[in-house]
Amino acid sequence: MKFSIDPWDPGYGGSVDADLGVSTAEVVTDVEVPEEQWAPVPTQPGLQPPATVLFVDGVRRVDAQVWVDEGVGTVAPGLCASYAAGIVCCCERDGAHLAAFEVRRSLVTAARDAEKIVTWAGTYDVVAAAAPHRSGVPAQLLSAALQVDLAKVETKVAGQAREEASGRDDLLVLDGQLKGPHPLPRAIGFVKSHDTTYLDSTLGAVVGGLAAGERTPVFRIGRPFPVFSWYLRLPGGSAAPWSGVARIECGGDLAASAAITLADLAQVTLVRYASAEYKDARAPQNLYPIAGLERELRRRLGEPALLYRALRAAAA
Repeated sequence: MKFSIDPWDPGYGGSVDADLGVSTAEVVTDVEVPEEQWAPVPTQPGLQPPATVLFVDGVRRVDAQVWVDEGVGTVAPGLCASYAAGIVCCCERDGAHLAAFEVRRSLVTAARDAEKIVTWAGTYDVVAAAAPHRSGVPAQLLSAALQVDLAKVETKVAGQAREEASGRDDLLVLDGQLKGPHPLPRAIGFVKSHDTTYLDSTLGAVVGGLAAGERTPVFRIGRPFPVFSWYLRLPGGSAAPWSGVARIECGGDLAASAAITLADLAQVTLVRYASAEYKDARAPQNLYPIAGLERELRRRLGEPALLYRALRAAAA
C-alpha cells in the first residue's frame, strides 16, 4: 500500500477538507488560456519581486461569554472579545518589521440598549450583532458580527500602511479571501486551506500536477464580489495531494491582462516566504511574515486571565 502524510498539523483541521465541497459560483476558466490548453504555468524568466511586500492579518480571542440584562426580564447573549489587525512590511531597507497595528476590545451582542463595559484592564465598546431568528444560532451570529468588525480593522490598517508606503513598487498580501468589491490596488488574497473546489476533475488534475513554484492559469469566480483566482504550489510540501497548494485571488474589477500580470508577480514573490515544516505546523502555506504577525498580534491582545478577572470585577 502506498500512502503519503499531509504535514499540516491536524490540530488546525486539514489543508484540504476531506469532504471538499463543489462551489455553486459561476467559474470562467478561459481567462488566460482556453480550457483545453490548461497546464502548469512556470515562473516568468527575469521577473523580479517588488521592492516592498506588505502582509496583512488579524487575530481574535473571546475573553468571556456574557449575558446582557435587557431590563424587561430577559437577557441577551454576548461575547467580550479582544482582536487586532496589523501589517508586516518586508522591504530592502528595513527588512521585516511591524508597520502598523490596531487592537480593539468589544462587547458583541444583539441587546438593544447595550452599553460599553469599562474595566481596569480596558474598555469593551459595543458591536451590534443581528438578532437571533429561527434559522440563526445566537453563537454563530455573534461570531459572524465579530468577524465582520475584525475585517473592518484589517481594511483600515491595510489602507494606512499603503498610504505610508513609499513608491508604487509593492504588493499587498491579505491573509484569506478578499472581503469587498473594490480591494486596494496591487492587493491579493492568500487562501492557505481549502474547503471548496472551483474546478472540475480535469482541471483539478492540473492543480495536483503543479511542481513547486508553478501556478495554474487564471480563472474567474462569479461570487457576490467577483474575483480572479489561481492556484500556486509553494516549495516544501510533501507528496500528499495538494500539499503546499494555496489559492490566490485578486479583484474581479481588474482587466484580465492586469490580473494575469498580478498572478505572475505573486508567483515569483510568495515562494520566497514559504515556511518550513520543522518551523511551522502549517507549512509551507503559513508564510513566515504572516506567522510572525499572528504571534505578535496575539501578544498585544493582553493576558487573557487578567482581562477575565477585570470583566468579573466590572460585572460585580
